Amino acid sequence: MQAGKLQLELLSEMLRKVEIRDPRVFVGPRPGEDAALIDFGDRFLVAKTDPITFATDLIGWYMVQVNANDLAVMGATPRWVMATVLLPEGADRRMVESVFDQLSQACREMDVTLVGGHTEITYDMPRPIVVGAMLGEVEKDRVVLTSGARQGDAIILTKGIAVEGTAILAREAPDALTTAGVTEETLHKARRLLFDPGISIRREAAIACETSEVHAMHDPTEGGLATGLLEMAVGAGLGLTVDAARVPELPECRRVCDALGLDPLGLIASGSLLAAVPPGEVDSLIASLDAEGIEACEIGRFTEPSQGLKLVTPAGTEDLPRFDRDELARHFGA
Repeated sequence: MQAGKLQLELLSEMLRKVEIRDPRVFVGPRPGEDAALIDFGDRFLVAKTDPITFATDLIGWYMVQVNANDLAVMGATPRWVMATVLLPEGADRRMVESVFDQLSQACREMDVTLVGGHTEITYDMPRPIVVGAMLGEVEKDRVVLTSGARQGDAIILTKGIAVEGTAILAREAPDALTTAGVTEETLHKARRLLFDPGISIRREAAIACETSEVHAMHDPTEGGLATGLLEMAVGAGLGLTVDAARVPELPECRRVCDALGLDPLGLIASGSLLAAVPPGEVDSLIASLDAEGIEACEIGRFTEPSQGLKLVTPAGTEDLPRFDRDELARHFGA
């Protein structure tokens, strides 16, 4: 198998074998769901784990951001995080201090507390890896699931694609991009996408929960927007139709992807929020986001299952593309 997420069908097959023995597990391991929910009486404990294998220059900061995103789309507030820090042989004190400084900075920014973890120098590893385990909490009547979309719901996308993948490529593959004709000005803007508009979606998720009737939210990560849409539709047992012309592509993303022969729809896309809301909520949600300086638009609708997953293009309607591995991994030959 190639690097990246397990194929959805294989993952689903494996997870069907998992036995949930604790009745307090309200949401356990499911394909596409961003976190687990455990019944703690008047609220749910929300639990998530995610590794960071790229963005090595900001790996500690990055880990806190992406794990917090997956709690935010459940309507939850991140509270505590643990970090497993695996460093390559030859790592020096400066690398260790840098990772811990990043963890501390990100925790301050997110008002999250680092409560433990593990560190080691790991044999035969080419780069640092940081694995996060984040916990948060949410009131039971405020939970939002990836699988909660309803037929007829509008699909809202914030910011545009693909914030994370474009920034990583600019940081990890500058030579290839320069050789392909990408200017230093574009590379600088692409690198800055991590911070402007940023990979955190906590603000827009909170705004959506406060101002709208949100049926589902999702953080499109590996496999990009296309895979995020697939996971929402499969989880809800629905079809969907997305208008390609309405999907906002960041200009730096288009230039980087054109230079490297990549498809923006399959490029890791943290930094954008996918939300499913009733059609009558679209205008008010977009206005609420705009008032906070967050761009958003409607890109499609969830449909009955028999219609499948469709992408409307200038050439006609076709099946939504599937990406068995992220375009980032394809570029790096992983």
